Amino acid sequence: MKTKIMALAVIGVMIYSCSPKTAPAPTEAKKELSPALAEGRTLYENNCAKCHKLYNTSDYTAEQWSPILERMKKKAKIDDATTAKIYAYVTAN
Repeated sequence: MKTKIMALAVIGVMIYSCSPKTAPAPTEAKKELSPALAEGRTLYENNCAKCHKLYNTSDYTAEQWSPILERMKKKAKIDDATTAKIYAYVTAN
């Protein structure tokens, strides 16, 4: 009986692993950006994703992003110029 259960489990795992996988839909479509905004996106992705998931830039208004970035720049140890580039990207909705 144990061998039948084990065989069924192995077959189930094999079938599951061979099934086609679908990629999740992107949460935010990547649009054509100017070089400055593209740099801001790269900085946002590289600095912010170190500690937490990235939020959609449209989740917050420009006024809401300002204190968030001020608080996070201390934790991420980034300078004012980098923060300004990230702010330009996240508010360019």
